[in-house]
Parts: sequence; structure tokens; C-alpha cells
Amino acid sequence: MARIIGVANQKGGVGKTTTAINLAASFAVLEFKTLLIDADPQANSTTGIGFDLHNVTNSLYDCMVNETPAQEVILKSDIPFLDLIPSHIDLVGAEIEMINSPNRENVMKSMLESVKDQYDFIVIDCSPSLGLITVNSLVAADSVVVPVQCEFFALEGLGKLLNTIKIVQNRLNPQLEIEGILMTMYDGRLRLSNQVVSEVRRHFDELVFDTIIHRNTRLSEAPSFGKPVILYDSDSKGAINYLNLAKEVLQKNNMTKIPNKKKIIQ
Repeated sequence: MARIIGVANQKGGVGKTTTAINLAASFAVLEFKTLLIDADPQANSTTGIGFDLHNVTNSLYDCMVNETPAQEVILKSDIPFLDLIPSHIDLVGAEIEMINSPNRENVMKSMLESVKDQYDFIVIDCSPSLGLITVNSLVAADSVVVPVQCEFFALEGLGKLLNTIKIVQNRLNPQLEIEGILMTMYDGRLRLSNQVVSEVRRHFDELVFDTIIHRNTRLSEAPSFGKPVILYDSDSKGAINYLNLAKEVLQKNNMTKIPNKKKIIQ
């Protein structure tokens, strides 16, 4: 049965979609059957792994509003072991259409029941908000990865997100865990980046991943070619960072026999 991981932060521009795409691709490269769910109406995860939105006929919107079975919406990517449930701009209106549904927070969880046995991992790219679609994602998830940009303002929104996660844990999904807080867009030359990392580690300690995602040109370029960075440039710092993250998640969940001392690629 799949481990379902949400990638969430209500603040935009923190590397959330980049993390969802490249974490899912790294699991796939390590030969774990992975499903990426694009739950963001901007559909950047969909285009980021090579799909043209004009050719997408069914999307997550159809699953959540029209009750289309997930199996009919899943697309095979060009990457072995990686499938996608695409997004569409229509997803913007899904929250309004679902608002009167009696079980509206559990729609995505119910949708995934029929497919989760087919995968090792399901990675959900949440929208940059704390609305109903994001709540659905957190209810469906086993755990959540929280990307945090190495800048001061990113810290301000972290408390609100963690409070939302706590509410979901208390009221809707008691099994939800924080997989980890991921520091992104790190630039070792900047004192601020190092201060933010130190501050987050001091406050959240073991919740923070050892892996840090560095600022990397190849990581920024890859989406314009419709590829995860590991396919665009496997030797780049960004590709190595996300492979490290995938291995750290595997190690944390006892899904690998890699010794602790070798869990991070140097």
C-alpha cells in the first residue's frame, strides 16, 4: 500500500511544486512505483513532467467533482515508475462546487482508495492556500513535507501551516504526521540563509530534514523542458539534493536497507 505524502505550504514561491516533482521523480528513478497528484489549479506539476495542458482531457477536477474514477484519469509519464493525475484551471471552482457536500473533506481520500495499492508512494502537490483542496490533500495523506524558503518571510507563514496541520490531526486525520520540514533555495554565501536554517533547526529540531535544497540553475531550467532535474541534468546539485531527500524519506520509513552512514549521497 502506498505511503501518501502531501507537499504543502500556503506561501507561494517556496519550492513546493519543484519539491513535489523532483521527490516523485527521485522515488521513480529508485524504482519505487510512484503517483504524482497535481492538486494545484496552476497545473505546474503537470507541465513540469512534460504534459501539454491542451491535451489533458480529464483531471483531478473530474475525480473530485464529477466522481470520475482515478484510474481513468491517471496518465503514464515518460519516466518509468512515474504516473500522474493532472490538474486543470477548473480546479479553482472545485471548492465552491464541493462546499455543500456532506463529506467534502474526505473526497480525495475516497478517490485514492481504489488506486493506492498499485503504488509505493503517492506524492500530492498541494495548492498554495489553506483551502478545501489542501485540506482534502492533508486528510488523504499519511504525512506532509513542508518546504521552507531560506528567507525571513517564509518563517512567518510556517506557524500558520503547522497550526492547520494540527487542526487536521485533531479533527479529521489523527494519523497525519509531519514527514519533515525541508529548507529550500539555500545559498551558503548568504548570512541570512544560514541564520534561517539555524533558527528553523533550533525551533523544530528533528522535524527538519538533514537534506537542504540549494539554489541551482539547472533546477530552475528543468521545468521549461518538461523534465524533472534528475533527467535534465543528473549530475547537477539540484538532482543530487532531491535524490538525497528521497533516500532520507526511505530511511525514515524503513523502506531501504541502506546503512545510516550511507543514506546521503556525497
